[in-house]
Amino acid sequence: MNAAVMTEEKTIVIRGRKVVGGVAEGEALVTRDRISGWGGIDPRTGTVIETRHELRGQSFAGKVLVFPGAKGSSGWSAMFHMTRLMNSAPAAFLFNEMTTKMALGAVVTHSPSMTDFERDPLACIETGDWVRVDADRGVIEITRKNNDNKTGDRS
Repeated sequence: MNAAVMTEEKTIVIRGRKVVGGVAEGEALVTRDRISGWGGIDPRTGTVIETRHELRGQSFAGKVLVFPGAKGSSGWSAMFHMTRLMNSAPAAFLFNEMTTKMALGAVVTHSPSMTDFERDPLACIETGDWVRVDADRGVIEITRKNNDNKTGDRS
C-alpha cells in the first residue's frame, strides 16, 4: 500500500496543438479569468492591472501563462507585443480558446504557444508548478510543486 502512495503522479504530460513554435519552461501562472490586453496589463512589467481580475498585481513576465484566452479589443495583441519589446512577456502561453486576437498576440510575443489540449490545462496545472512547453512537438510536461498544504496564497 505504501508503494501506491509513493508512486503518486509527479510529472503530468499533456498534448496539444502548436500555435507558435519553440520550447520554453518556467513557473506556471494560472487563472480561470480571461485577460484583457488594453487596460488590463502593464506592458512595462507584465503585471495584470485589471481591477477585478484574480491576478491583479501579479506579473506573468518569464512565466508560463495558463488561461482561458484573450478578452477585449484588438489592442490585446499590441499590448502583448509591447511586453516582448520590454522583456516582460510570458515565457509561453497555454490557452483554451483560439481567437484572432489570441493568435496574433501569441505570434507578436514570439512565445511558444499551444491550444486544443487533450486534457484541460486549467484542471491539471497550478500556479507555481514547473512547466516545460515544447510547442514544436505539441507536448507540455508539468512538474508539480512540492506543496502538501494546498491552502493557496489567496488572502
